[in-house]
This record gives sequence, C-alpha cells and structure tokens, in this order.
Amino acid sequence: MYSFVKLFMLTVILILLNGCVGSEPSVKKGYEKVFEDEDIYILNALHCEQLRDYNRSSVLFNTLYEKSDKKEYLYRSLKNDLAANENERAVERVDALSGKVKDDTELRRIKIFALIKQNKLMLAKDLAKKLVDKTNSVNDYLLVSEIYVKLKKFNTAVKYLESAYIKDYNEKILEKMAIILYVNLQRKTDAIAQLETHSRVYGCSKFICSKLIGFYSNENNIDGLLSTYLRLYKIDSSKVIAKKIVQIYGYKKNYRKMVEFLEDSATDNELLLQLYIQFKDYKKAVPIAEELYEDIGDVAFLGQSAIFEYESSADKNNKLMQKSVIAKLEEVISIKRDALSLNYLGYLLVDHEIDVEKGIEYIKEALKLEPNSIYYLDSLAWGYYKLGECDKAMKIVDRVVNMEGSSNKEVVKHIKMIKKCKKGKKVK
Repeated sequence: MYSFVKLFMLTVILILLNGCVGSEPSVKKGYEKVFEDEDIYILNALHCEQLRDYNRSSVLFNTLYEKSDKKEYLYRSLKNDLAANENERAVERVDALSGKVKDDTELRRIKIFALIKQNKLMLAKDLAKKLVDKTNSVNDYLLVSEIYVKLKKFNTAVKYLESAYIKDYNEKILEKMAIILYVNLQRKTDAIAQLETHSRVYGCSKFICSKLIGFYSNENNIDGLLSTYLRLYKIDSSKVIAKKIVQIYGYKKNYRKMVEFLEDSATDNELLLQLYIQFKDYKKAVPIAEELYEDIGDVAFLGQSAIFEYESSADKNNKLMQKSVIAKLEEVISIKRDALSLNYLGYLLVDHEIDVEKGIEYIKEALKLEPNSIYYLDSLAWGYYKLGECDKAMKIVDRVVNMEGSSNKEVVKHIKMIKKCKKGKKVK
C-alpha cells in the first residue's frame, strides 16, 4: 500500500508541476498526464495486479493505452495477459497491432513468450531467431537458447548462450551454459573448464566458486575442491569454509599444509596446537597455548604452555625460563590440582634441585590421583635419590622396572643412577 501512496504523491506533484508550466503545446512524455483520470486508472490497475486480478489489470492498462497512446501501458496490459495465462489472447492482440505498430521489438518479445507458454516452440523459435538477428541483444540470445533447451537441442542452446556470454561475461549466463554442458550433454570437463577459465580471468566470485565446488564434489575431485575452497576463502574468510579446507588437508594427510593454513588463517588454534604437539614443535606451541588460555580461560592451556616452554628451551638450566615455567604451573595448580601439572612442577623442582622436598610433596599428591603412573613413580624415586635416600628410591625402582614404559630413555637413566646408589649416598 505504501508503494501506491508513494506513486500517487508523485503523480500529484507532476500534475502540479504541469499546472505551473505555460500552455505551449508539446509532446507528452511518459510521466505526463494526458487525460483527467489517468492517475486513478493507474492506481486501480496496480491495485488489481497486487490482488493478482491480472485480467482486470490488463483491461485497465489497455484503457490507459487507448486514452493516452503511451506504449508502456500497452506492454503492461499484454504482460498481464501472460500473467493471467491468456496467451492466445496476447498473441491475437499483438497480431492485430502488427499493421498499426511497425517493428516493435517488445511486442515481438511478448508474442514469443506467449507462444512458448502455449508450447508452440517451433513458431516461437523462428520468431526469436529473427528478433535476435535484429536486436543482437543479450536477453534475446537467452530467449532463443531457452527455446532450444525446451526443444532438447542442447548444443544449439549452448551456442546462443556463448553468444550472450561474450557480450558481457555475465555469471548467470555462464552458469546456464555450464549446467547444460554438465547435465544435458555430459560434457563435464568442458563445463568445469568454462567456469575455471572465467574464474582465472575475472576472479572466482562466491557464485562461480560455489558452482565449481558442486561439480568437483560430484566428481570427487579432491584437488579441484581444495583449490576452489582456497580461492573462495580469500573472499569469504568464514569458519565454515576454513573447516572444509582443513578437512580436505586431513583427508589428503597433508598436515604440513594444514599447519600453514591454520597459521595464516588463525581459524582453529586448538587444532593448530595439537599439530604442533604432534610434530614436537614445542616452541611454536607456547604462544598458541597462552593465547588459548587468554581466549578460553581453560587452565589446561596454561599448563601446556608451561610444559612446552620448558621442553622447547635449548638451555634447561636457564634460571629465567625455570622461573617462568614454575610460576605458570603454580598458577595452574592453584586453580586445578591435576596430576600432570603437579608431577611436572614437582619433577622440575627436584631435577634442578630448586626445592627437592617441596617437589616430592607435589609428586606424592600426583600419585594420589594416579597411583600406578610409572612416570610419577619415577619422579618420586628421583626425588629420593636427590635427597640421598637411596633405599626408598630402590624400593620404587624395583616396582618400576617391570612396568610398561620402563624402556623410556629418561626412566632407564634414572634406574641406572639409582642402582649405583649405595649406603644411602648418591654416586657422584
């Protein structure tokens, strides 16, 4: 209703403007009133269109045409005939006007549409070919191609689509052409090549990339999918597309490329952290774990950051590094006293003889949570060794020797050292 009011107000303004102009005769323009009730007829005709009373709207627009001789009213009346499915009437009216209106391409076009709707395709085709020869218009090339598709003459339809596409390189036209090539003619390679050529020359828009993804997916062409998703990600850096790219790298087992993509895109730092751990790239893991802790607040990431900081250090005796790691682990256990953090903190205090007794207490607490962990038992034995309590250390070693994991390099080293420990004193 708002649109009608707006149109009415515009009409009133134009009427007032006309009233202010001198009486010098001139040719009436399309927006100028020709007869008194023209604006009322317009509003009624538009209202009928809104109510889908196309027959009544056609009559009103035809009256407007007869009273004003404005062709836009005639075209609107005929298009309402098409909307009302009065196709035969539309054809008859256009034919009746042929002697009166010469070379009107819009009337020809309306007649062709009416013939198509009547399934008189051969007659529509002949008229459409003559029309396109006259207009050389993109829309008329499309009209001819549509008729050939209905006639199942797909190769000819493609030729007309190619002619239309060359005129303005329209993506919608390209899509029609690609679908006919792919679906109707089974020229799948040609369909994909058409889309790829366009994307290389004019860029891979969301529309074209989406079509390529559909074709590549149907062909199970993983490399094509990956290439297209990577291009699409440059214009639509969404997590959904990033996830697809990561999934494809995973399917191809190309984890190095997956790491590079995750580093550049920063779309899944948790996965990136896991990959760093898998590749033992602990130095890069440290800042990622810290960032995840800040973003998510999960203290486990702070614990991982501490462990990776220590493991990636070239100098394990670096006091500043040790201080940083200890501070992080103490913050972790102040929030959540998990076995891993307790043992790691305890072992660090023991191994570097920072506070052996305090370290042993942390390790014992970890063992209460996981009493059968060979690594925590090894840490405790090593703590007793550092205190010179070799008998206690040996009792734990006797238990550790037969446990799974006793072949671990660090565990083996500790066992050898503790076995050499005699009479309660460490061997220097």
